[in-house]
Amino acid sequence: MTVKQARVLVTIPHPDDAESRMAGTVARWTREGKEVIYIVCTNGDKGTSDPNMKPEELADIREQEQLAAANVLGVREVVFLRHPDQSLEDTPEFRKEIMRLIRMYRPDTVVTIDPFYPGHLNHRDHRITAQVTLDAIYPSAGGIPTSLDLLGQELRPHRVKEVLLCGAGDPNYYVNITDTIDVKITALRCHESQVGERLELEEWMRRRARTSAEGQDYELAEAFHREEIRWSLVP
Repeated sequence: MTVKQARVLVTIPHPDDAESRMAGTVARWTREGKEVIYIVCTNGDKGTSDPNMKPEELADIREQEQLAAANVLGVREVVFLRHPDQSLEDTPEFRKEIMRLIRMYRPDTVVTIDPFYPGHLNHRDHRITAQVTLDAIYPSAGGIPTSLDLLGQELRPHRVKEVLLCGAGDPNYYVNITDTIDVKITALRCHESQVGERLELEEWMRRRARTSAEGQDYELAEAFHREEIRWSLVP
C-alpha cells in the first residue's frame, strides 16, 4: 500500500458539506501550499426533493459536482467511500475505513463536523461521520495493536496533531477568509443539484462569515473548535 502523505484530511458525510462549511479555509490552505484531501463518506443519493430523480443518477451527479468544487479549491484528491445516504452507522468496519485513510495520508490536521452541532437537530450522517472520525484518530490510528493487518500493508500507526471541528458551539479557532470568500462561493455553486441558482446564496454566505468574524480584526471568518492532541498526555 502506498503512503500518500498530505497535510490536511477533511472528513465529510455528503458532497457539498465541505464547501458550505469550510471552503474558505480550504482555499486559504491550498494557496499556502498545504495539500488537502477530502473523504466523502456517502454518495448523497437521497439529497433531492425531485420524486423523478433516480438515486443512482443523483449519486453520479453529486460526485461530479464534488470533483468540480474540489478542483476550484485546489484540493489534491477526493476519496469517495460511496455509502448510501442516511445509512451510516458507528461500526468497527466504518471506523477502520477512516483509520486506514488516516494512516495512508498521515495528516497533521483532520477536519470534520462537530458531532454535537448545537442549536437544532443534526443530520445523523453528520453525527456518525464526526464521531467515527474522532474515534479513528484516537486511539485507533495511533495505536500499534489496532488492526494489525494494516501493518502488513505498510500502513503504520499515525498520530494526528490537531483536530478542527466546524459548526461547533464553542469555537476557539478562527480563519480569515476575507480573501477567499469568492472562491468559496464559486465552489459551493458547483453543487448545482443542491443550491440551484439561488440568488441569495452569496449574501447568506457573507452574512454567516461576518458573524463568525465578530471580535476578530478582519471582516470574514470561518470558526472551528480546535483540539491539539498531546499524545504523551492522553490516557
